[in-house]
Amino acid sequence: MLDFIRIGCAVPPVRVGDVKKNTADICRSIQAANDRGCDLVVFPELALTGYTCADLFFQEALLSAVKEGLRSITACTEQFSGLTVAVGLPAMIGGHLYNCGALISDGKVRGLVPKTFIPNSNEFSEGRWFSSSEALDCCEVDALALGLEESYCVSVGRDLLFQIGDSAMVGLELCEDLWSPLPPSTLLAVNGAEIILNLSASNELVGKRVYRRELVKHQSSACNCIYAFCSSGYTESTQDLIFSGHSILAENGTILAENQETLATDYLLVADLDLGKIRADRRRNKSFQEAANIYGALQTVDVVAWDAPALRSDGSLATVKRLPFVPDTQANRRERCLEIFQMQVAGLKQRLSTIGTNAVIGVSGGLDSTLALLVCVEAMRQLGRPAADVYAVTMPCFGTSDRTYNNAWELMRTLGVGGKEINIKNAVTLHFQDIGHDISVHNGTYENAQARERTQILMDYASVVGGIVVGTGDLSELALGWCTYNGDHMSMYSVNGSVPKTLMRWMIETIAELPAFTASKAVLLDILDTPISPELLPPDAEGKISQQTEDLVGPYALHDFFLFHMLRYGFAPKKIFALACRAFAESFDADTIKKWLRVFYRRFFTQQFKRNCAPDGVKVGSVSLGPRGDWKMPSDASGRLWLDEIDTL
Repeated sequence: MLDFIRIGCAVPPVRVGDVKKNTADICRSIQAANDRGCDLVVFPELALTGYTCADLFFQEALLSAVKEGLRSITACTEQFSGLTVAVGLPAMIGGHLYNCGALISDGKVRGLVPKTFIPNSNEFSEGRWFSSSEALDCCEVDALALGLEESYCVSVGRDLLFQIGDSAMVGLELCEDLWSPLPPSTLLAVNGAEIILNLSASNELVGKRVYRRELVKHQSSACNCIYAFCSSGYTESTQDLIFSGHSILAENGTILAENQETLATDYLLVADLDLGKIRADRRRNKSFQEAANIYGALQTVDVVAWDAPALRSDGSLATVKRLPFVPDTQANRRERCLEIFQMQVAGLKQRLSTIGTNAVIGVSGGLDSTLALLVCVEAMRQLGRPAADVYAVTMPCFGTSDRTYNNAWELMRTLGVGGKEINIKNAVTLHFQDIGHDISVHNGTYENAQARERTQILMDYASVVGGIVVGTGDLSELALGWCTYNGDHMSMYSVNGSVPKTLMRWMIETIAELPAFTASKAVLLDILDTPISPELLPPDAEGKISQQTEDLVGPYALHDFFLFHMLRYGFAPKKIFALACRAFAESFDADTIKKWLRVFYRRFFTQQFKRNCAPDGVKVGSVSLGPRGDWKMPSDASGRLWLDEIDTL
């Protein structure tokens, strides 16, 4: 259900030329990988012999020992059902010596993949010993010829894909292959490989670790794949080079695990990687699909398949972020928030410049209107116009608390905008009389009338001052439909429409530190301390906010988590629930998470009609609900399948 696969990168302490010792170490690492529940374990390039054997590769004694070693390793895997092993070794095939990666499981060598690009310049002389896979058509050899104890056909060739039961499609490449202009992994990926294993012996140089990391990161992103890179450790010969034992596990452009030592050996790096994310991105990535159509024909792959048990990984080693929209470190958060702020500002600045107009905005003293007001002020500043060209209106009514009222005015004063107060109590009361609503009944009519009155005032006031109404609603509210149709739902340009609620606080906190907003810092920090509320119901006896949004609609931390995984990857409710239970184990019990998950899906499906006519607004992240580009869904689509699945949890 969860589609996780556990992969290990094993770097034993190789002894150059000592195949028996290396074989024993590899078998111990296989045992360790099995004990840690790995589905796949990958070893470095030429792990049986050591990469730096040089002319010893021509010695019959070494090549005979490799056959014995391969036999022992293959026998070792027989006792570990469910574990697939990729190990590097030299192999004589058709009279040529190849630098190969062998894929082994359940006591059988499933295939040999020779290296394609043989480095033969600067510090490398591989062409002295090894032939390229270009010299070898895909073929089959008898297992006996490889030194194995029984006769069966072993596929050999660079164009091999390995189908592990119904679980995953795997491709292999070796070291320099990745550095080439067109890595074999690219063609393997467009032909179906979801996981690429790279058996490497990458020597260390100043700056090379960073370059290598970025290369793996890029390839995993470009190929929409999981990429496991495992390189020889520092016990290789140091006669002319040093090898660092650098291992990387990357998932679609994100590095999930990496050994931290600059020079390392004798370790096992293990991580759970999410095949569900790979498959989701490939479903929606039309460029990847077109590449498969265009370039897939350049390489005719042979698929080696065998029955295998289901993947063992339960995903427990995977890091599940509680706040997927929020970067983990302060530096990354600041960078993200400032980047988003500048995109918001650029979008509004272009709109104001094109129309030649002012900005009108409703200010409540809450998070959303505060961020939108900051965007308006910065847009005016960058246009070389005064902040007073932003017409901010606060519209107190029945639910307005002293705190938010005072904060709204203090914010407008310190920012220097054109501030105005329009109390809407009398207008709403008269409206209730007109439509026959009892003002003592605090239902949806009571709340929506206030929201629509505010929007009507803003729209009409915009005509008075020659402006456009800037919307304040955010991505999380749009997902839940937590807005009044043609009330706060509507504007002439929406600057917060793809900013999630869980990022909103970080945005304001970051902007408050900018020199341009020093005068407003104190009030901005107090706004951050204020409970989230629509303030549509009267305050309590002490004048404090009585209506808190998260008590009504649910915790935004949960809803943003649900939204991210549902929209970004198309995960089913069962998987989202399982991930949420892990991420929020210390905050919510399973029943609470299930309750709000049901609320999320029910509201998401029933509120699409509001999203279908959302105003213009710039997209700032990969998860967006803009109806013209990112999310197209019938307003009357049924959510029954999703809700029924939640009921089975």
